Amino acid sequence: MYDVLVFVYENYWRGDACPEPEQLGRKLSANGFEDDEIRDALQWLDGLTLATQGIQLTRNEDDSITVGEPIAAVELALEPSMGAMRIYSAAEQDHLGAECLGFLSFLDSAQALPAGLREVVIERAMAAPGDPVSLEELKIIVLMVHWSTGLEPDALVLDELCDDPADRVAH
Repeated sequence: MYDVLVFVYENYWRGDACPEPEQLGRKLSANGFEDDEIRDALQWLDGLTLATQGIQLTRNEDDSITVGEPIAAVELALEPSMGAMRIYSAAEQDHLGAECLGFLSFLDSAQALPAGLREVVIERAMAAPGDPVSLEELKIIVLMVHWSTGLEPDALVLDELCDDPADRVAH
């Protein structure tokens, strides 16, 4: 499924530029993806569309991101109060694993993922296969959530999401 998501991310510059599911499915099939992978990815993308429907994001002058509209029926757009802490359920902890939870904490502390988007990332990660979800898979999910909203992450965050740490050379 993740290979399909990466293909979609690389070939359609924004979520609203992506073709309808039937046409996308045909394009993915023509590019050699397996039917099971395509079906899983299209279902996951459909859930992503529902989760981000109506969300309005703006990048502020200080490069922070503001979430404008509530996401679906849940008031995810409300910014948490200062000192608030996100407590993960046992199911979230099991499915995400320590490495992914640490990465979400990093994005949160870097103010690179607003609380509303973090909740969408967590919801989509919980809908993704894998127990636990790997860090590379979570990074793809974070990219896809940003892609769906049409707001490109900060350049340093984008580098962190796309860069393979194994290719890094220490100075």
